[in-house]
Amino acid sequence: MSLFPTGVAVIGALDDAGRPWGMTCSSLCSVSLDPPTLLVCVRSGSPTLGALERAGTFSVNLLHHSARDVAELFASGDPDRFHRTAWHLPDAVAAGPHLRDAAHAVGDCRVEGVRRVGDHTVVFGRVERVSVGAGPQRAPLLYGLRRYAVWPSGDSVADPGRPWPAPLDEE
Repeated sequence: MSLFPTGVAVIGALDDAGRPWGMTCSSLCSVSLDPPTLLVCVRSGSPTLGALERAGTFSVNLLHHSARDVAELFASGDPDRFHRTAWHLPDAVAAGPHLRDAAHAVGDCRVEGVRRVGDHTVVFGRVERVSVGAGPQRAPLLYGLRRYAVWPSGDSVADPGRPWPAPLDEE
């Protein structure tokens, strides 16, 4: 499915000892607005999946366009990934690690259900809160055709900081 471009996120969870686990995820989808629910697809057997299932919570770090190195780091399986990038738990409500420099927004989610499908597990997460970065607004990082890209600027989409166009009336 490399022909389908998508945003890039790092999902994260803490294990029973409080150690962070995380992985790059481009299989992310909004499922419902009420209640706010999304799904992520994780390789079955992944240590991140194990931590996420045991904790019952996880974070979704939506990466900005300058965070390609973080996306590649968390896709690599490097056991030192959390020592090589800045992360924190902003408060006791945080559902998993927040990547403070790499994410333009972070969702804290509670696991609502899981379903094994082939070699992956679909995790449904109820979004408890969304935190938007305090720095300058940054365009999202995209992935498709086995390449990373930046959200386009110009007239084809709303520029960051500019309101989205009003929806057209449909008759």
